[in-house]
Amino acid sequence: MVVTTETTTPHSVRPAAPPELSGLGLFTVLLAAALPLIDFFIVNVALPTIGADLAASESVLELVVAGYGLAYAVLLVLGGRLGDLFGRRRLFLGGMLAFGLTSLACGLAPTAWALVAARVAQGAASAAMLPQVLATIQSATAGPRRARAMGLYGATAGLAMVAGQILGGVLVAADIAGTSWRAAFLVNVPVVLLGLFLAARTVPETRSPRPEPVDGPGTVLLAATLLALLVPLTEGRAAGWPLWTWLSLAAFPFLAWAFFAVERRADRGGRTPLVPPSLFQLVSLRRGLLLILPFSMGFAGFMFVIAVALQEGAGRSPVQAGLALVPLAVTFLFTSMAGPRLIARHGTRVVTAGALIQGVGLGLMILAAHSSWPDLGLLPLLPGGAIAGVGQALQLPVVFRIVLSEVPPARAGVGSGVMVTTQQVSLALGVATLGTLFLALAPGMGMRDALVTTLLVQLAGVALTGVLSLRLPRTID
Repeated sequence: MVVTTETTTPHSVRPAAPPELSGLGLFTVLLAAALPLIDFFIVNVALPTIGADLAASESVLELVVAGYGLAYAVLLVLGGRLGDLFGRRRLFLGGMLAFGLTSLACGLAPTAWALVAARVAQGAASAAMLPQVLATIQSATAGPRRARAMGLYGATAGLAMVAGQILGGVLVAADIAGTSWRAAFLVNVPVVLLGLFLAARTVPETRSPRPEPVDGPGTVLLAATLLALLVPLTEGRAAGWPLWTWLSLAAFPFLAWAFFAVERRADRGGRTPLVPPSLFQLVSLRRGLLLILPFSMGFAGFMFVIAVALQEGAGRSPVQAGLALVPLAVTFLFTSMAGPRLIARHGTRVVTAGALIQGVGLGLMILAAHSSWPDLGLLPLLPGGAIAGVGQALQLPVVFRIVLSEVPPARAGVGSGVMVTTQQVSLALGVATLGTLFLALAPGMGMRDALVTTLLVQLAGVALTGVLSLRLPRTID
């Protein structure tokens, strides 16, 4: 009789299961995703108070906003690549810690220029942290769980942009322990401490299976391209449009062409570019990014203009200016929860419907601004704001999911970096273009007519979003 025994060798050990993001881990990364967007908008209603307290000129106050947005936009793709290379959890924790420290520096800034420097550093910290959120979701979820997580990410992003402005108004008016505007930054510190505690226990480590080195020339050229476009647009009006602003704008298309040429040459030569041109062969990514541009420009421009118009034109307090946006925030929150089910049933035509609904809401807000001025506030804006919130919620979360639907996990970091960079650049462009238009028209037309005209321009952008949505893939995974 022969007895056989089954032995286990080291070669028979099963490969480790891929990391999985738990529910608490998802909450943690979404909490981190909200912080940078909240801080982009939280200063809108705090700027008058900051200017009075720190004796800051209008151009310096522009830098408080623009410095953060520029550093954030320029470094986002690099942040995604570093996460792929060194580990997304490591970059996430480091970025969150840096965000907390720079928020503290903002809240304690003794002068306006110290605040500008701290805001630039805060933007850089955000760029290290945020790309890891989407990359972790892409790498540590699959199937229905990924669809739900992406829907929640989009809902979080949209809600954070509105909540930032509301929170800013409440904190400035509350003047907690005499902190005034400083509370808008100091509030981040306990949130970051909670986030670090949870992240250390719940966020899994993921990285690209084939780590790719940093593309030095591409990084420098991308930074130069974005700065050439964004710096003159954000600072030009306050500076009086000097010669350097026009030279910078003239250099932008040449820098953009040089960046594309360098990236294409690296891709064809077998090297790894910062933004692989082959990534744009994905139809869902290419068309989704194109739609993000007018949507985010309109969103950011509206938030900035309505804050200035309500406070400086209609005489509303920071709290009243913030609370006027509550209906939009509430309907956005509840509608976004239904996004995954609507997509499963109707496909991406949900985005087209969202643009139509947002257009109706914005039209009602334009009528309210024209007929109720200067008594514009929560009640006159309530119907239009509530309807616009529904429309926006049917667009933003869905588009985020579309953009990344075909990006392979190995390139999750660079894919998410490209998407968030597009969004951030669009937000900055929205403030620069619609904000500049409004501020340029107000002295001659008056606040009411300047607001109505600017919102009509945004309405044209909403119509463009609806047209572009017709080119999206009908279904997504």
